[in-house]
Amino acid sequence: MKRELLILAVIAAVLTSSAGAANYIYERSKIEGVGYRSHELAAGTAEGDSGQKVARTVSGSGRFFERTEFELDRCSGTINYTQEAEFEYFPVSYQTGTYDQKWQDRLCVANYDVGAVVTEQYAQAEHLQKNTEVKTRRDDGPSDEADGWGGGCFGCGECTGALEANFNSNVIGVAHIGWLSRDVATNGKGRHYEWGRSVEDLTGVFSIEKFIQLWGNGTCGSVNVDWLPCI
Repeated sequence: MKRELLILAVIAAVLTSSAGAANYIYERSKIEGVGYRSHELAAGTAEGDSGQKVARTVSGSGRFFERTEFELDRCSGTINYTQEAEFEYFPVSYQTGTYDQKWQDRLCVANYDVGAVVTEQYAQAEHLQKNTEVKTRRDDGPSDEADGWGGGCFGCGECTGALEANFNSNVIGVAHIGWLSRDVATNGKGRHYEWGRSVEDLTGVFSIEKFIQLWGNGTCGSVNVDWLPCI
């Protein structure tokens, strides 16, 4: 959790100092092999504690296959992330040394426009097969039409948005999946009301299927501290 919070803080600092950065980012990759792998993804659509943020890390040794697609559009305030992956742990040795680490895969996506965050984490995994899809966005105006995600957002006001996640995995190891919903505006004491949360921790051999849908409406608040942490 601390690593994800640090990554999100780095995103905020980078975006604040790079107003001229690329407004659209797209990456598609397919990686397959045997050995040790470490990868990190960190991106956001706005500076500070606002907009959409994504932080993901993966590392481990053994056999791995992964196909990912990542899209970020700062102008529309959207992030789309899909992943198909399979990891099998075992130590590997080369002339440069021996690599012996069970797989860990951590993903955190935050939507500050609606006060929503989802987290998918796996650690100490001997086997991990997963399909992940996350979509997060803001809406800059009222919309009574279907949003193209299989539903509509009726009576939405300014600065509404949505965060949706679909997790499907088989794991031998430790799993942590959660979501959090907080009001974007603060109360008289400067705190954000919490409307709901779900935290699931699993250790052993599991098959997991979860669909999470967090939609919001109303007017976006203005904050100075990170009030929407990874859970």
